[in-house]
Amino acid sequence: MLEQLFKLKENKTTVRTEVVAGLTTFMTMAYILFLNPNILAGTGMDKNAVFFATAMAGAVVTIAMGLFVNFPIALAPGMGLNAYFAAVAAQGQGMPWETALGAVFISGIIFLILTVTQIRQILMVAIPNSMKRAITVGIGLFITIIGLKLSEVAIVKAGPVIPPTMDALQKGGVATLKFFEWNSFIGSFHNPSMVLTIIGLIITGILMSRGVKGSLLIGIVLTTIIGIPMGVTVIPENFTPFAIPDLSQVYVGKLDIMGAFEMGLWTIVFTFTFVELFDTFGTLVGTAGKAGLLDENGQSPKIGKAMLVDALGVSFGAFMGTSTVTAYVESAAGVGEGGRTGLTAVTTGAMFLLALVIAPLAGLIPNAATAPALIIVGLLMVSAIREIDFDDFTEGFPAFLTFALMPFTYNIANGIAAGIVFYTTLKVASGRAKEVHWMMYLLFVIIVARYLFLGGE
Repeated sequence: MLEQLFKLKENKTTVRTEVVAGLTTFMTMAYILFLNPNILAGTGMDKNAVFFATAMAGAVVTIAMGLFVNFPIALAPGMGLNAYFAAVAAQGQGMPWETALGAVFISGIIFLILTVTQIRQILMVAIPNSMKRAITVGIGLFITIIGLKLSEVAIVKAGPVIPPTMDALQKGGVATLKFFEWNSFIGSFHNPSMVLTIIGLIITGILMSRGVKGSLLIGIVLTTIIGIPMGVTVIPENFTPFAIPDLSQVYVGKLDIMGAFEMGLWTIVFTFTFVELFDTFGTLVGTAGKAGLLDENGQSPKIGKAMLVDALGVSFGAFMGTSTVTAYVESAAGVGEGGRTGLTAVTTGAMFLLALVIAPLAGLIPNAATAPALIIVGLLMVSAIREIDFDDFTEGFPAFLTFALMPFTYNIANGIAAGIVFYTTLKVASGRAKEVHWMMYLLFVIIVARYLFLGGE
């Protein structure tokens, strides 16, 4: 049955490999189950209700991606988009969170229309191969930075550059980046989280170098266990691995769609739509490319179906009571473990459902245990840089901006937007306009208008 449903032999994989890959993906993105409620709580939303919405939205949409698209891609409320949601619906300052959910729902409907009309699919043809590869590289760097920040190996602060004080140096601030808007320095070796991350990197690195199947998952589990005597993996008193969360109040159907229309929130809706459009495109292309699911032209007939599930997932998530659901870059962790079919996604989705009753157990996994997996997956994805033609400046420079701006602006959409603008500009300026797909010109106009009139992220 599984063979017929997921075409395992055709994709050169096995049930064991897919299940391990799905578990790995879940382990690397399980943090969203606890982080999302904390972020959205700033809007006045109940944490338990958001936990339920996060788990249910992640489970249903991810399983749908696996069953209907047969892609190893997991989805859940996205980081960045949830922070933006919390900003526009800040308790006592912004709009009601019900109205913000309505805006997210509307953005999902817009995605659905763009997908059904094939406009989103045209992107697969319009975006040049050099940029597709650059997207994969950029996401790899992006994932690496997430891992470094989660582990406290690197402390990165945006804003004016302020040289580290003596106190900061004593705590581990031994290197700064001057002349940039980033103030970045290495963490302290007296920090047990950082030390545990390094131990996890060593363990996982050795497993990977020896070709051990399930290296990332094994590394996460062993690192979590090692973290217990170090005090990083915290086991509460009277701990029980099974507990049903308090669901006395859930937000299913609590969104206010009409309120979103009445308040004239089209700027906010457009921002949700813009960021999600490129974030999802980048994640789908990056992870599908790493999984070998794209042809020699960087295309796949499944991308259209994947975008349809993603579009429906945005509105479904809003209906359940959470911010924008999107494809997760952490899906690359499962792909790195050999995940090639929808069975990987179904496994991840099943774990989201299971998380409703094993939330305490999932909550034991410290950031320091998942960070090594993210950092190593970054390496696996950055290897795509070899396929970019840097000898052709009109191809190399836009690609460079694409993968450089993703981590440095902490935003996938910014990197893709810069790549599109400079690719189009350089091709036209060098007399090679015929190489530019018509959709690229349209995107050029939309991107310039978005950044001129709505500002940066």
